[in-house]
Amino acid sequence: MLPVGAYSYSQGLEWAIETAVVKDVRSASTWIEDVLSVYYANFELPVLLRLYQAWQHQNLEAIQYWDAFYQAGRDSREALAETQQMAYSLLRLQDELATWPAPICALTKQLKQPAFPTIFSLTAYDWAISQQHTLHAYAWSFLENQVSAIMKAVPLGQVAGQRILSELGQIIPTLITEAMQLPEDEIHNFCPALSIAGCRHETQYSRLFRS
Repeated sequence: MLPVGAYSYSQGLEWAIETAVVKDVRSASTWIEDVLSVYYANFELPVLLRLYQAWQHQNLEAIQYWDAFYQAGRDSREALAETQQMAYSLLRLQDELATWPAPICALTKQLKQPAFPTIFSLTAYDWAISQQHTLHAYAWSFLENQVSAIMKAVPLGQVAGQRILSELGQIIPTLITEAMQLPEDEIHNFCPALSIAGCRHETQYSRLFRS
């Protein structure tokens, strides 16, 4: 959340709070669960998996394809800027840590404004984190960031936030299994409420978050 600036984004959640679609523990949990089950399981996680596999084979063509595929699925200006900014921050962090081998560094130099999952998957692969654990960490980071946003914007207390984390954390393993088994031609980002929330947030009058 902190090194890549994820804490400054709500991914449309702030608009849902502004319009009272999300207003308490139950509605907050429902919103996040729907985004995880509809959007993450069918788009973010399957694409992340394929990016990880492309890095495993150091297949630049596949890396560029899935990076472009993902960015095409970011269907608002804020969403696209968010993923590019977080990728830039993670790349900068890795440059400062100076742990990537030369061949990997050479590949990253050929990516123009990559998306966050592209660099996240590379980091996980380089750190020898398994595919399944990489997807789990990615999904959990989204969940934790959403709960943090809800606690600030609704607002909800610490106990309510922990309750949501505890409940929704239990569904992540099933979502990962589904995502890892999803055929390539069934990957999609169709989640209308999330898309509307992201677009409406761009013109929201009062806001704390950048998306």
